[in-house]
This record gives sequence, structure tokens and C-alpha cells, in this order.
Amino acid sequence: MTADRSCEEAVRDAPFAVAVAASAGGLLALLRLLDGLGTALPVPVLIIQHLHPEHRTLLADILGRRTGRSVKLAEDGERAEPGLVYVAPPDRHLLIRPGGILSLSDSAPVHFLRPCADLLFESLADAYADRAIACVLTGTGQDGATGVAAVKSRGGTVIAQDPETAEFPGMPEAAVGTGAVDFVLPLDDIAAVLRGLVDTKRH
Repeated sequence: MTADRSCEEAVRDAPFAVAVAASAGGLLALLRLLDGLGTALPVPVLIIQHLHPEHRTLLADILGRRTGRSVKLAEDGERAEPGLVYVAPPDRHLLIRPGGILSLSDSAPVHFLRPCADLLFESLADAYADRAIACVLTGTGQDGATGVAAVKSRGGTVIAQDPETAEFPGMPEAAVGTGAVDFVLPLDDIAAVLRGLVDTKRH
């Protein structure tokens, strides 16, 4: 079996995955999104939230406690499990490999950011192809725009929060500006669309 064939089969056999990026205003947006998803979404959810690189984060604890979902900081080498939510630790890039293996990287910041949504989305596209779903929420700057184009180019689905409903519209505006976004939605409509997409892709 060739290496290319092995890679194709790993992508085909992989489960689905959702990756979400947020920055300024992200805590409240993530809480509302995870609340809307409920506890039965049968895919892993990976979260990039831009955090201060030198401070211990309580983001996973807050999201888990206030939404009732199983949320944890991602660990290098672990397998992303359906139904769990994984948060990128401060000052580490979060990537996902074929087969759902998570990888943390200390490589150079991108757009002065580590973790960087673009790198997560690009790895998601490589690992999951048309089974990838990327979502860009409130935030400043343009992180995520390059990554959503990668997801779209591999047949995945891209959602952006409607910039008019975002506390900070920069990130969703940049994503929409790529022309790669399939759904531009108010924050409170995103969870229902995500659930529908996952159900459709599974069947």
C-alpha cells in the first residue's frame, strides 16, 4: 500500500471534527455556542481562544462548569474523542492529525499568535477533508481566514458568526472576505446548524 493511499484511507475512515476559533469577546460567545450544542454532539470540538501566553488559563474549567459539557485542555499525543471539547493551552499551537491525534507545538507564532487558528484549521482540512467543520467567532485581527480557505478547498464546511452580531467583528469579517464561508449566522443560530451538519455528514 502506498503512502498516498494510506493517507487517503485515514482521511476517509476518520470521524468528523469541529474546530472553533475566537479571540476578543470569545468567552461569552463560546459559552453560548456550547450551551446550544448540548451534551450529545457525537464529534470532538477543538477550540482556539487567544489567551495571554504567560497566564494559567481557567477557560476549560469555566466552559465545562457553565455548560455541563466535558471540556479539557488538549494534551500532546492524545486522541480526540467524540463528545469531548478540547481547548488549546496558552502559548501552544493546537493541531490535529489523521486518526484524531492531537498535537501541541511550540513553533513560531503566526500573526504574532500562539495558538493560531489558521494552523488548526489547516491541519483539520488535511486530516478530515470534507468531514471538517470550521467556525470563526468574535475576535480582532484576521486569524482563521487562511485556515477557512484551506478547509473549504478540501471540501469541508465553514461557518462564520455574522460580524454584525459579533462583539469584535474583525475575525469573522476576515473569514467572510475570503469567499470560503458557507454560512454567515447570528451567534445563537450557529449551534443548530452545526448539529444539522454533523447529522447530515454522518448519514
